[in-house]
Amino acid sequence: MVEAMLVTMVAFLLGGILKGAIGAGTPVVVIPIMSIYFDVPYAVAAFALPALASNIWQGWQYRGSISDTGFVVRLAGAAGAGAFVGTLLLAALPAETLSIIVALLALFYVAFRLMKPDWALDYGLARAIAAPAGFAAGILQGAAGISAPISVTYLHAIHMPRERFIATISTLFASMAIVQLPSLAGVGIMSWEIFLISIVACIPLFLGMPIGAALVRRTGAKVFDRMIMALLFVIAIMLIAESV
Repeated sequence: MVEAMLVTMVAFLLGGILKGAIGAGTPVVVIPIMSIYFDVPYAVAAFALPALASNIWQGWQYRGSISDTGFVVRLAGAAGAGAFVGTLLLAALPAETLSIIVALLALFYVAFRLMKPDWALDYGLARAIAAPAGFAAGILQGAAGISAPISVTYLHAIHMPRERFIATISTLFASMAIVQLPSLAGVGIMSWEIFLISIVACIPLFLGMPIGAALVRRTGAKVFDRMIMALLFVIAIMLIAESV
């Protein structure tokens, strides 16, 4: 148990560094690592509070960079609704199935980023599909704790400036976490033990965020991003091996 907690805190530190660098990606690191020691519902519940706190904080920092409020409201609102549906799926699906889903999502995210690094989405089309994209991302976030294959890919394809991307995706993640927290408690997944762990996990997460912001200024986002994707690939393979 001590080893599991130490590794969990390291995972949140790494997730915080990634979030500070690019504004997203924390659950793609934290959920698979935690799932090696705990089941996916436990990992998703432990991540909900740190997700809410960090995204509110980062979203507030970059609030002045949001230029299309209507787009963000539709995206975030639909994502919150999707997170509720996803939480119901989280409570219903077997733990092994969820672990494999998490691993496959991580692998898909890595593969897509490597194969289509410059894929672009017309902004007019992106605005038109904001609600369905947000809803789908919310379902993934609620059911598996990882929405990056949809949320990050969708917003990255619009080619927003870094500050606007961070402001938008932080609002999206915060809306999902607001719905997740009471929903997880309502379906009996969130316990006081998990809630206390999630409070402690906020410490390494917030410590990691300024480190990531400083690192990306020195190394560049691309180099840092490739290192994280290599880590995700290894974690995903470990999860699949544990589940089969």
